Amino acid sequence: MNDLVRQHTRLSERDLEWLHLLVSEWQLLADLSFADLVLWLPTSDGSRYVSVAQMRPNTGPTSYQDDMVGHLVPRGRRPLLDAALDEGRIVREGDPEWREEVPVRVESIPVRREGRVLGVIARNTNLLTVRTPSRLELTYLQSASDLAQMIAGGTFPFPGQQVGMDRAPRVGDGFIRLDADGVVQYASPNALSAYHRLGLATDLVGLPLGPTTARLAPTRGPVDESLVKLASGWAPRETEIEGDDCVVQLRAIPLKPKGEHIGSLILLRDVTELRRRERELITKDATIREIHHRVKNNLQTVAALLRLQSRRIGASGDERARAALDEAVRRVGSIAIVHETLSQNLDERVEFDDIADRVIAMVGELSPDGRVTGHRLGKFGVLDAETATPLSMVLTEVLQNALEHAFGPGERGRIEVSATRTQPRRGEPGRLLVTVTDNGRGLPEGFDPRAGGSLGLQIVRTLVEGELGGGFDMVPAPEGGTRVVIDLPVEAAKR
Repeated sequence: MNDLVRQHTRLSERDLEWLHLLVSEWQLLADLSFADLVLWLPTSDGSRYVSVAQMRPNTGPTSYQDDMVGHLVPRGRRPLLDAALDEGRIVREGDPEWREEVPVRVESIPVRREGRVLGVIARNTNLLTVRTPSRLELTYLQSASDLAQMIAGGTFPFPGQQVGMDRAPRVGDGFIRLDADGVVQYASPNALSAYHRLGLATDLVGLPLGPTTARLAPTRGPVDESLVKLASGWAPRETEIEGDDCVVQLRAIPLKPKGEHIGSLILLRDVTELRRRERELITKDATIREIHHRVKNNLQTVAALLRLQSRRIGASGDERARAALDEAVRRVGSIAIVHETLSQNLDERVEFDDIADRVIAMVGELSPDGRVTGHRLGKFGVLDAETATPLSMVLTEVLQNALEHAFGPGERGRIEVSATRTQPRRGEPGRLLVTVTDNGRGLPEGFDPRAGGSLGLQIVRTLVEGELGGGFDMVPAPEGGTRVVIDLPVEAAKR
């Protein structure tokens, strides 16, 4: 709609915002009218109309099999559009049109904003299934007529009250018509069922809806007064009423077709099951986060115990045993970092860049005098927990191996961690390429990373190839030193 309006009309951005507000609300008008709606705007030169939006009803058959958006019609071809635009009134004169052997009644509703007519809504009703209307249909049509007059007068939609079409109650969910005093004139079967679930034992017709709703709601005090006003339909508002066994969503739409309050429409929907599922998801998410938090605490406790044991062994002079325990502390710590990150998220996915930076900093503590520095290039992106946990251990082992074997006593150097992410193609998963490069002494002559290596490299191979389904290699770096290459299949990032 933005492109069509800017291409064919001279309407301002404020006018365009008003049209967007109208389009976000006009499903209500289409359902109450049992009719298709098409929004026509005059072009910049005034010689044609362009259709910029269309809505079909949920309550009746459509009048248009094709999409009308983008159509251009010369001025004069549709006299009802001309009359509504020029005279600023709702035009209903004329005989039905025939479209593919279907009779269609056409009405034109001017769209007014701040005294100016911006365009015209063509309301098209399929007459093929016309029959004697029921009370529900008559109430719908009367309410549609009131809303149409408010659109023509520039008082609907309500500024600042845009409602998402995916979450607002619709006409078919539950419909109540109130008079000017807030007394129920009509309630649809769905609306009556919702109030029965709240605890109402009688019919709604003839009852003042505001006080009745407040009595059914479990709250007391100042909230009651606001609920009475909302359910009485005095202002355009939304709320939810939570009873003992159900939750009902309410939306009030005041009717002022000629500037005077004549009543209100109340749309309502039973959202009990939806809210129950939302609470279950919230509880599940909270439970998962708490589990990750406790796992992180337990791992930190294990690391602290290993660190304490390492100090005692160090006092006895067994440096090999102490070094093994220190390695275990770092391995446990890398896993704890992942669980700490997962405990702060709503899903089982983490931004791994933060974890990688913390692992680099943690391993860098082995060089307290700052002789060897580490930094990251590129982005790992978002990874699921099943990938993030083993990858953090792999990164820890590779960095620790570089610090221990690439540089001699007193030597300075740097370690660079690079990450490159590719998106999936034609059914194949995306890839994450991780390289860890140092400018140290390089690999020993004849070294085979698959045949030899320390316990750390054996852990890396097992995790990368066995658990992550990727590839691992160690090669001489082009500028000197060693490069570790890790190639993993990963899912595309979802956020």
